[in-house]
Amino acid sequence: MRIQLIAVGQKMPAWVQTGWQDYCQRLPKSFQLQLIEIPLAKRHSRSPIQPLIQQEGTAITQAIPSSAYVMALDQRGQSLTSEQLARKIETMQLTHSQLALLVGGPDGLAPDCLTQADFIWSLSPLTLPHPLVRLVVAETIYRSWSILQRHPYHR
Repeated sequence: MRIQLIAVGQKMPAWVQTGWQDYCQRLPKSFQLQLIEIPLAKRHSRSPIQPLIQQEGTAITQAIPSSAYVMALDQRGQSLTSEQLARKIETMQLTHSQLALLVGGPDGLAPDCLTQADFIWSLSPLTLPHPLVRLVVAETIYRSWSILQRHPYHR
């Protein structure tokens, strides 16, 4: 299975890149995790936000593989336990070879991204900083894989 995190934002701090790489290296090639960074639309103090969100959303949707199962990350989505997410991924693997996880910019995902999603997932009701979201997603994907493999990481 190929999993792509399609996220708005670039130039993350070194600790984010190090953590991301650590979890990616732990996963086997058969459960590959890849990051696709979408440039943040330039914001100005007088710029209306909606066109910028739409611009980012267009870039996100263009990066989604055509055959992927799409999960949008949004605070208003459904919360899942680690076990529930692992089972969802296990079931999804029966019909899809790719999973696309969508993370919007500081103003959220475009409505088109949410409409295109097969599932809307909430990591937390808290607002999380985008660099931290990348690490939480990487760890959560690794944990899901470990649950499915009955690996002792998830106890």
